[in-house]
Amino acid sequence: MLLEMDGIDKAYGGVPALRGASFAVEAGEVHALIGQNGAGKSTLIKVLTGYTRRDAGQVRFRGQDFAPAGPQAAQAAGISTIYQEISLVGQRSITENICLGRETRRFGLLHWRRMHEEAAALLGRFGIQVDVRRTLASYPTAVQQMVAIARAIAFQAALVVMDEPTSSLSDAEVQVLFGVIRQLRAEGVAVVFVSHKLDELYAVCDRVTVLRDGRTVQVSQMDGLPKLELVATMLGRDLSSVARAGATAFGAKRGRHGAALLAVQDLRAGPRVQGVSLDVGQGEVVGVAGLLGAGRTETARALFGADVRDGGRVTLDGRDFAPQGPGDAIRAGIGLCTEDRKAEGIVPELSVRENLTLALLPRLARAGIVDETRQAAVVAQFIKQLDIRCAGAEQPVGQLSGGNQQKVLLARWLCTDPRLLILDEPTRGIDVGAKAEIQALIRALAASGLGVLMISSEIEEIVEGADHAYVLRDGRTVARLTDAGLSEHAVMDAMAHGAHAGLHAPMLDAHA
Repeated sequence: MLLEMDGIDKAYGGVPALRGASFAVEAGEVHALIGQNGAGKSTLIKVLTGYTRRDAGQVRFRGQDFAPAGPQAAQAAGISTIYQEISLVGQRSITENICLGRETRRFGLLHWRRMHEEAAALLGRFGIQVDVRRTLASYPTAVQQMVAIARAIAFQAALVVMDEPTSSLSDAEVQVLFGVIRQLRAEGVAVVFVSHKLDELYAVCDRVTVLRDGRTVQVSQMDGLPKLELVATMLGRDLSSVARAGATAFGAKRGRHGAALLAVQDLRAGPRVQGVSLDVGQGEVVGVAGLLGAGRTETARALFGADVRDGGRVTLDGRDFAPQGPGDAIRAGIGLCTEDRKAEGIVPELSVRENLTLALLPRLARAGIVDETRQAAVVAQFIKQLDIRCAGAEQPVGQLSGGNQQKVLLARWLCTDPRLLILDEPTRGIDVGAKAEIQALIRALAASGLGVLMISSEIEEIVEGADHAYVLRDGRTVARLTDAGLSEHAVMDAMAHGAHAGLHAPMLDAHA
């Protein structure tokens, strides 16, 4: 056995994160590590890589007791980790990022030609042809993710840990990554694959370990393991109750039951938004689908005033709407939950209370002094209403699970009493149970009359959760799909081929 972890305990501030957890990986296998947010996956990886010390238990790697002093020591011992949040140096070149810490020298000087060749060859395994001399930040997130993977492989590791490696990749790039993973397996390298996407686990993994509440609750071969059984194990529920829950947590669609709220025609903003048209009515959940680079996030930012608009027309409640910044959008009753909640959403060092009321502070303050009594009442209300699981309002939000962090972000906007909520990837990177809670909450918000614009990379989520949906391609709206026309096949067809028979760009009243 390449890696053996037995009886691992770890607690933070007296709260157990791992309770006697075990995990074992054989050489040359791809092993899935899954569980709900807060199950202990990240903590187990941190113990393995020396990022944090275990309180109890034993770790053996390559047949020897293993207690690395830190991530660098773990890497030197043969364990490379690729984190979901890209941890590279954006202002350095691709070559520098790949070769950092193991630079090639000649006559005491850096051998740049050799390093450039090595970096290009490593990326070539992924089918990525780029100028490795350019800065990493000048390339899109998908390329940066591939660079992070190439760097991990370059260390000749015996074990590669991949934490949500496909979250920023297109379908084609995911398939390239899977090819590299299979190649690593053939070379005897073990891969620990952490993902919330069950289809990916079944496509590439040999075995799976399930964590729940800090404990190892199942270790199984992927072959022959039903998806429903796997989900039931993660949730800690019996199989029959999961089956009765159905395929989605969204509930019945309601369709428009209120007046038109937002209407967008031929919106243009920068190179990624070149003609987006859509509309959202009161009480509707409207989906926005599209491949990586289609302009979904950029559309959301332009509507929120975070990016400058170059053209087109937007109306809110029938009146022209051209926010000069996010402050204008907030005052107009619009909230935006961003795609990257860690970089653009939460402030991890601040408390749940401080994060939840950030957008509400202007209303809570008088003469620059915050009314702490009102603030505490608002926080208590939304912690209860959204069932935010935390130790208390003063707990740093960075210590919460991904699903609970997402609830804090939703609460941040809900406490401002918005009319329109833009959700960019609202369930990305959260577990099945938290995902179901978020989806049910979205439907409840729409039922209360709130307009919701939901951007998602998961076609199933769009089809099941949206009253109608728009498909973007190359920065343009290419399809509007409603009722029976809203299907996975129709969405994919529009993504691939552009204009679809279901396209209907919303027409704006020229006299509004």
